[in-house]
Formats: sequence, structure tokens, C-alpha cells
Amino acid sequence: MKGKIVNVAGPVVKAKGMKGAKMYDLVKVGEEKLIGEIIELKGERATIQVYEDTTGLRPGDIVENTGMPLVVELGPGLLTSIYDGIQRPLPVIMAKAGEFITRGIEAEGIDRKKKWEFVAKVKKNQKVSSGDIIGVVKETPIAEHRIMVPYGIEGKVIEIDEGKHTVMDTVAVVKTNEGEKEIKLLQTWPVREARPFLKKLPPELPLITGQRVFDTFFPIAKGGTAAIPGGFGTGKTVSQHQLARWSDADIVIYIGCGERGNEMTEVLRDFPKLKDPKTGHPLMERTILIANTSNMPVAAREASVYTGITLAEYYRDMGYDVALMADSTSRWAEALREISGRLEEMPGEEGYPAYLASRLAQFYERAGRVKVIASEDREGSVSVIGAVSPPGGDFSEPVTQNTLRIVKVFWALDSDLADRRHFPSVNWLRSYSLYLDRVKRWWEENAGKEWLKLRNEAMALLQKEEELQEIIRLVGPDALPPSDRVILEGARVIREDFLQQNAYHEVDTYCPYKKQYEMLRIMIKFYHLMKKAVESGIPFEKLQRMKCRETIARMATVSNEEWEKKFKKIEKDMEKEFEELKQ
Repeated sequence: MKGKIVNVAGPVVKAKGMKGAKMYDLVKVGEEKLIGEIIELKGERATIQVYEDTTGLRPGDIVENTGMPLVVELGPGLLTSIYDGIQRPLPVIMAKAGEFITRGIEAEGIDRKKKWEFVAKVKKNQKVSSGDIIGVVKETPIAEHRIMVPYGIEGKVIEIDEGKHTVMDTVAVVKTNEGEKEIKLLQTWPVREARPFLKKLPPELPLITGQRVFDTFFPIAKGGTAAIPGGFGTGKTVSQHQLARWSDADIVIYIGCGERGNEMTEVLRDFPKLKDPKTGHPLMERTILIANTSNMPVAAREASVYTGITLAEYYRDMGYDVALMADSTSRWAEALREISGRLEEMPGEEGYPAYLASRLAQFYERAGRVKVIASEDREGSVSVIGAVSPPGGDFSEPVTQNTLRIVKVFWALDSDLADRRHFPSVNWLRSYSLYLDRVKRWWEENAGKEWLKLRNEAMALLQKEEELQEIIRLVGPDALPPSDRVILEGARVIREDFLQQNAYHEVDTYCPYKKQYEMLRIMIKFYHLMKKAVESGIPFEKLQRMKCRETIARMATVSNEEWEKKFKKIEKDMEKEFEELKQ
């Protein structure tokens, strides 16, 4: 079915003669067959958002309806890939068209020629239903791709074919009530439709990131949602990179959504060289990158987050824990605003569309730890971490505020801390996590019984320090009584030696959770010993000259293999030094 263009306004095109078209149908626009999607229908007139530059399109050009929604291809070959916002592989486009993406270029999301070794997990005459794993493919040396029965298929396996296959080959045939259904290695799924699951599970397992301020102070659970808002230069991108590198997820999906090209270049250049801490293999072997930078078409930016979350749900259904980084949702919201403006919709606050909150909610609610649809007991999770770039670092703007209403973890980046070279520049007084009580049990069973107590005491110290700052500005620190000076010193230890972490230091870049617990325990113990010493009449000046203060400051850089032995020595030396002070 073909229609004709009547109006072109940037990425938004209006066409007539689109009888029989449906919402979100994929269309090909103009002579170059630019990819677009129907976003509004009025009778036979359709409004289309085009995922490419529309320069040169004119009224009268043909619009061809494919009758299919925008789908992603799912199958072996996704991992290690670098895609644009609508799942076209960038290396393939580069081989076809050179350095610049030419308009109307088509590239299949998954290589049709490569052969994969398929190992069957079911036998002939075995009953299978939606979501069951019929076989596996070794997708990369560290990731097993599980081939599942597509949704809506249930019956008996009458053919199963092991061996080397391309993604288009039939590997199994299932006899259902509606007839025989072929199963290939390749499947598709519409990006705007969430993949179904049996039930959501409570978020009780923490997503360990190796970053002390995130794990210990404001933890995120597997299947949780978090936002990292911060102004320019506060370290959003480095924080996202750290989370992508070190979080204990099985699969990482990184969406560079409307970010600057140089920031995405850093990801593309660094990730292939990085070693996975769990396996020693390149990190790219369990990563998918979606690069849709700020100079790429606006409409594709809007689609990129849906492409990413659909890929995440696919791996979740295999039983994996997936971490999805969206950098940044503000640029995605700006794409929504631009398209909304072209559609001449009534603007909401700051020009954003009135449905901004519901679109953000639709995206974030696709996160979760779930029991997947399958005859066996299988769990998977998608954790979503979205960076927000508020103009001028103003957290009262609509994207930040609407995100805050949805997410359960808020890591507020602070320009003042960044200026003081305190990284990650997470403001401990503005940030929060609603998963604290949920993950408490895991931490207390796996790290130490006093985890929440220590964390809360450290937070109380930092809050007391903030209250004392007002007095210090008036009279200076020396005028304070020794008990208050001990509070300041205890808070300084936590602030400088625990909350600060060097992403570029070979040891400090990643801190195991047990090491985090022990560091905090020793620091809180140091504070208690100082408090007792001052109460027994020891002058505060003597405490400032203690040797153990320096060894505590260096705990973060003690190698992750030796820290247990060395921390015991640090603790013994500290106790001994305090005993000597009393004498």
C-alpha cells in the first residue's frame, strides 16, 4: 500500500492515501526509502517520524507501508555488536558507505551468513511451551545464547537439528494445535511492546558495582531503577562507564542516547580493550553498544532506548541479569520535545510534551527481576540506570523531577564536589536509595552483620558535620570543643577515604563488597576510639598526629588480593597506638 507526502517538517512527515495503515507501522519514505514510523493517524492521513535526515523530501514523494511495526532482530550475534538507534550495525554501514552514514542505507541487525554451532537441549517428541530453551549457541567465549521457543508456540518437538547453522536455518519443528511451526535461531520482537513474564519478584539482591558510594551508601537492587542527574562536568559519563564495567550483571547494554560523539568514542575505544573482572576476557564479549550521538537523526534517538530495553528483556528471558545504561534520558526527552513541537501538540512545562512523565514511566517500568515464562523455574533481571543532564545542573527541571517520581535510587551529582575534585561527586545529603531495607539481608549474610548499622552511623556523622559547618564559618574549627572536632575528623575520614574513589587507579577503580564493609567498620572504629580518647582527657592535637590516620587513608589502594591480611594489621596497629596514648 502506497501513499503520498503532503508535508515535511524536519523529521516529521505527513502523508495521505494511507488507508489500512496502523499506528507504529514501519514505512519507507521517498525515493531513497528512508525508514520511518507512523505516530499519528487521522482517516487516511498519517503522520510519520523519519529515522533519517529528511533533506530533499518533497510533497508528492511515495510512502510505502510495510505493514509491520519497528522490530529488533534477536538471535546469536548481538553481543559485541555496535548499533545505531534502530539496530543497524555501524561497522557494516561503515564497510558499505564509508565514514558517514548515507541516507536510506539498509543493514541487517544480525549477520545472515555466519554459522553457529547449535547444541540441542530437548529431544524428539518432547513437549515444549513458550520460553522453554530448546538449545544453546556459544555466542562469545563467556556468553551462552539460549534459543527459546517463541511466544505463542506450544506443542511437541517433531524435529531438532544439531550442528552448524545460520540464523535463518530451521533448527526445530514443533507440532502445535494450529499445525507445524518452525523455530529458527533468529526471532523478532516489536520494540514498543514489553516482553511478557510470569511474575515480578521483590528486589532483594543488590547489584554490586564495586563503587563504594553506590554499593554501601545508596545501593541499587537487581531489577532496580536508578537515576544519575548532574550538570556538565560532574562525572555522569565516567560513573556510567564504571557501572557498565564493574557491575555484577551477566550482560551489559550501553545506550549512548544523544550524547556527544567524543564521549561515545571513548566507550567504543575503551570497552574492547577492557578485561572482564570475572572471566579475564574482553568486556565487549558480554556487551551490546547502541550509539546514537547528538549529530544523528532525532527520531532514531527516541527509538534507541526502546531498542536497548527490548534487547535487555530478551537476555533477561534467557535467565541472565542485565544492566542497561542510558546516557542520557534528557537527550531522549529533548527528542520527544522536538517531535512533539513538529506535531503541533500542546506543550507542557518548558516545552516538553504533556505525556513526558508517562513515556518515562513506560520505559523505566520495563526494568525488574522476574520469573520468566517457561516450564522450568527461571529468573532474570533488567536493571536500568539512566543519566539525566539537567540544563545548568537545575534539578527542578521537568525531566529530573519526573524521573525522580519513578526511580527508586537517586545518585545526585554535585558541581561543588566535582570542583573540589571529589569523585564520584555524589552528594550524600541529597542522594537516596529506597532499596536499603530490601538488600539489608543479603549484605548482612554476605558481608557482615552490622552493615546497615555502620552505614547509618556513617551517614549520621556526615549530617552532623554539615550542621557544624555553619559554626565553623563563624568561629573557625579551633573554637569547637574536642567532641565536635572528633565528629569532624570522623566525617572527614569517611568523606575523603571511603566516599572518594579513583576510577583510573588500577586497584581503587573496583572495591569488592567485603572490602567495602571492612573499610567502613575500621573507619567507624577509629572514630569511636578517638571519641573515647577525648572523653578520657587526651588532647585532640595528639590524635591528629597519629600514624594510623595515614594507614587508614591508604586502605582503598591495598590490593584486592591482600586486603584481608593487611586490614587485620591496620586494625591491630590502630588499637595498639590508642593504648599507648592512654599510658
